Amino acid sequence: MPGTEPLSLDAVSVLLVWTAIGVYVLAFAAYAVDLARRSDIALKAQDAAYERELVAAGGGAAASRPRTPSPNARDGAAADKPRFVWGRIGTSLTVLAFLFHVGADVTRGIAAGRVPWSNMYEFSLTGTMLIVAVYLAVLVRYDLKFLGSFITGLTVVLLGGATLTFYVEISPLPDALKSIWLVVHVFVAALATGLFALAFALSVLQLLQARRERRAVEVAASDSPRAKISLPFLGTIPGADALESLAYRFAIVGFIFWTFTLIAGSIWANDAWGRYWGFDTKEVWTFVIWVLYAGYIHARATRGWRGTRSAWLSIIGFSAVMFNFTIVNMFFKGLHVYSGLS
Repeated sequence: MPGTEPLSLDAVSVLLVWTAIGVYVLAFAAYAVDLARRSDIALKAQDAAYERELVAAGGGAAASRPRTPSPNARDGAAADKPRFVWGRIGTSLTVLAFLFHVGADVTRGIAAGRVPWSNMYEFSLTGTMLIVAVYLAVLVRYDLKFLGSFITGLTVVLLGGATLTFYVEISPLPDALKSIWLVVHVFVAALATGLFALAFALSVLQLLQARRERRAVEVAASDSPRAKISLPFLGTIPGADALESLAYRFAIVGFIFWTFTLIAGSIWANDAWGRYWGFDTKEVWTFVIWVLYAGYIHARATRGWRGTRSAWLSIIGFSAVMFNFTIVNMFFKGLHVYSGLS
């Protein structure tokens, strides 16, 4: 139409962001349906195993006393080779949303003429993109589609909240940010956050799975009637030990990236302010996170902290990461306050 001005690149970026959020919501719904389907499969597997025990008992004394099958119903489910179609649909939608997400990040960067992570909105845009990228890359090796609802849900909350709350117009970089270390420091920190997010989700599931396995063993050892499964979808995913091992692996890789984040940040601080360390609020909290994950890795490797204690350390570590990104950036004063908010 005559007189209609074309959209700026930044406006296109915002449009792509909301498109990505919409598709992420659809992916979240698909993953939620997948968990519901997993619950159905687990319950059917438990019922089938229970009926086989009754048939094997031949209607004798054993048949008069119902028994609970093994703690994990996935053995029976695996025999039927279930196809988690909704999980695949969720993954396909996540890939599509990720492409829109990348487009939003790239167009924001082109419009700004620099890397798009100089304020909280841009860091949220890039950070959530890298969280999803880590998740999709991990799917190539591990079938972690059962984490899809957490990853897409977290992305919708963080990206949607940042777009509504933290969005600012493009502005020139402060002098302290005009450094190659901005690119290295923030990019590596975002990658570490993606890995810590996966470890966090696995640790939460580990706690739930461990509780379920203990309950199943208690019921199986008692004379009480067969009990219902709590959170039945847990019967279709790996056991608590396997979840803990995966969380530990991701935390180690994330810790390596976070260590480099500290090193790169120190070099950047020396270039910008003439000192490597100044006990700035952001610096302190970054170090606190490093200490928490170092303690988690050390305790599990040398002190035998396995199971529940290990999972809680991982959860506390990621909670500190989120606190550092939100509360510290928004409410604490310091040299690192580049939220872009007034």
